[in-house]
Amino acid sequence: MSSFSVGFRSSGVVQILELNGELDAHTASELEAAIQKCQSDKQYHIIVNGENLQYISSAGLGVFMAYIEEVRDEGGDIKIAALRPKVYNVFDLLGFPMLFDIMETEAEALQKFTDGAS
Repeated sequence: MSSFSVGFRSSGVVQILELNGELDAHTASELEAAIQKCQSDKQYHIIVNGENLQYISSAGLGVFMAYIEEVRDEGGDIKIAALRPKVYNVFDLLGFPMLFDIMETEAEALQKFTDGAS
């Protein structure tokens, strides 16, 4: 069984989701629940910090695709930050950098929201 958790922090109007462990078909529902919680709390400026994300499968990537349009329809965005090289390569291979802002640091992602570039 995979080990995975999502931590919540906020910085102003930005909700930060800290991913820990392995995001796969068995754990994707936890990320879904976290994004749904953001939506129900009317938090549409979301940063996903992947600093402690060790692995992501296509099921995990599918969660991002499932919610990005809804979040953007509400005037928000999901920005991805601090991915390990091995995890970033999976995002890159599937073309995610063309669909999502993927930054090297959480601070850069926060700056994008602060600059009003959602």
